[in-house]
Amino acid sequence: MAARKIILDCDPGHDDAVAILLAAGNPAIDLVGITTIGGNQTLDKVTHNARTVCTIAGLVDVPLYPGCTRPLLRAPRTAGDIHGDSGMDVDGYDLPTPTVEVADGHAVDFIIDTVMAHESGEITLVPIGPLTNIALAVRKEPRIVERVKEVVLMGGGYHEANASAVAEFNIIVDPEAAKIVFNEPWQVTMVGLDLTHQALATSEIEAEVAAVGGPVADFVVALFGSFREAYRANQGFEHPPVHDPCAVAYLIDPTVVDTLRVPVDVEISGALTSGMTVADFRAPASDDCHTQVATKLDHRRFWDLVIDAVKALS
Repeated sequence: MAARKIILDCDPGHDDAVAILLAAGNPAIDLVGITTIGGNQTLDKVTHNARTVCTIAGLVDVPLYPGCTRPLLRAPRTAGDIHGDSGMDVDGYDLPTPTVEVADGHAVDFIIDTVMAHESGEITLVPIGPLTNIALAVRKEPRIVERVKEVVLMGGGYHEANASAVAEFNIIVDPEAAKIVFNEPWQVTMVGLDLTHQALATSEIEAEVAAVGGPVADFVVALFGSFREAYRANQGFEHPPVHDPCAVAYLIDPTVVDTLRVPVDVEISGALTSGMTVADFRAPASDDCHTQVATKLDHRRFWDLVIDAVKALS
């Protein structure tokens, strides 16, 4: 089976870094390009972090394009409480000076040009940060909707939330962009917190990664350690949920993630509910429903995929 061609739109971020490594280290994925979006930290910081991850992983042939600095309508919002001032703070580990450079151009144009240059149904978009780049690409060139194979995003939640009582961070940062993406008639899989809170980087998993050895494994262990402390301090988790690679794992092996087809929309005007991803479970989805939500994770299989990718990159 041919590798899935994806564009990974991200805001590294500890878990974004793991998602990049998983995409780069699994032969089922053809990482056509990486685009960045302001989210976990400002655009310049997350782009620097993406360059660092690519340097550690030896990704010298994957183009990296910076995207939007801020949401469509709202003020920028970052997650320094979880990801630190740099967006990817790691304690006790010296991050290398990145040698991978950014490409000339803008992420939105790269997304459009890549989708239009490939056959219809070849490119899958995998946004794992706020959805501003994807929404602007759709608005600038609506023809990409019928050409994209599917959109598999990390964000939202049908019961779980983390940035407000009802909203997940990636969605609440730019709910207007999210509403655009969810309402276009392409196939959308929402890998939200209900699923990703099952992807816990336990001490046992960390030990398995450490046993691989080498700079990539050492980097991942350092990510887990810093992420764990941030989640304990800010959200009460004993072990950190590693959200973003779940979206990539679903594309590598869909059996790792159970899904359910339901209509999903995004609240943009509620005083208390802005950014809420509203999934309608009241009745079986109609035949033309183009959205589905991830519900259950095969924890062991998921971590096997991540560890295998670390081994491959090592």
